[in-house]
Amino acid sequence: MVRIAVDLNRCQGYAQCAFLAPEIFAMHGEEALLYAPEADAAQRDKLAQAVAACPVQAILVDAVEPDAVEPGAVDTGGGESGAADAPAGAVSGGR
Repeated sequence: MVRIAVDLNRCQGYAQCAFLAPEIFAMHGEEALLYAPEADAAQRDKLAQAVAACPVQAILVDAVEPDAVEPGAVDTGGGESGAADAPAGAVSGGR
């Protein structure tokens, strides 16, 4: 699985990505780009072509492991809920 991000400030609407990977990218009107934020392994080749064809390099791709856990999603602190990391004022009641 890969995550896709398009810098819409950089994108100029050339639509090369929509031409090369229509399953992922689509133009809405003449200037607005719509895209799927994730792509599976079957779409990687077309996605790579679309990234390479973007004249302004506005498409960013990041590989994601299927079992990856988001940072902070698992509490490994032994039930303390991170209280040791909190500022002293927050733990002691703000004296």
